[in-house]
Amino acid sequence: MGRTFMDEDFLLSTDTAKWLYHEVAKKLPIIDYHCHISPQEIAEDKRFENMAEVWLGGDHYKWRQMRFGGVPEELVTGEAGPREKFRAYAAILPKLIGNPLYHWSHLELRRVFGITEPLSGENADEVYDRCNEQLSRYSARELMRMFDVRAVCTTDDPCDDLHWHEVIAEDETMEIRVLPAFRPDKAVNIEKAGFAEYIRRLSGVCGFPIASAADVARALLSRIEYFRPRLPLCRPRAGRLYV
Repeated sequence: MGRTFMDEDFLLSTDTAKWLYHEVAKKLPIIDYHCHISPQEIAEDKRFENMAEVWLGGDHYKWRQMRFGGVPEELVTGEAGPREKFRAYAAILPKLIGNPLYHWSHLELRRVFGITEPLSGENADEVYDRCNEQLSRYSARELMRMFDVRAVCTTDDPCDDLHWHEVIAEDETMEIRVLPAFRPDKAVNIEKAGFAEYIRRLSGVCGFPIASAADVARALLSRIEYFRPRLPLCRPRAGRLYV
């Protein structure tokens, strides 16, 4: 008898690997040191309207593969409807066998939505509707709790005011630790479109003109100092779970 598609022993080829995963790793809580979850969505405990929103709304890894696959930008980040965008991603997914996105996508379909068949352009509408029916049951925090997430570090730009982190910290119902992570990519990617506009924004946040690399370094150091005293606000209160 053949094995089920991406079954419980997926990628586990030896008895030792199976034991390490099923008896050790699977039972451990998740501490995520780098993620792209929006702190606003956590603060508001967002409920997603459809699978395109939760899967494609901000996932630049999926966007990149869709572009490589020849998908028009209208169906990636453009004005196309959510079902059309989901269909476009489903259609290129069979070409990604061996790519981690292929694995991640199908593991999410299996473990959250109970969908065990491969996703493709042929069954995209059926899978989309089945997922949407179940998605309404889960909020952002409920999805985190489902996988026993204990802590996450979000990706935060130096210009961020960390407002949503402070909202989370003041929420007595939130037991998961959510911390900001300083990511200054936009301040150093001088070759990217929009760099000059970003530097003007950073200058406005810091309160002094930026006209050199030394000024950029000074601005980033000032934003690190802005982030630093706000970290205690993001820690669980006494009696809540620490990790």
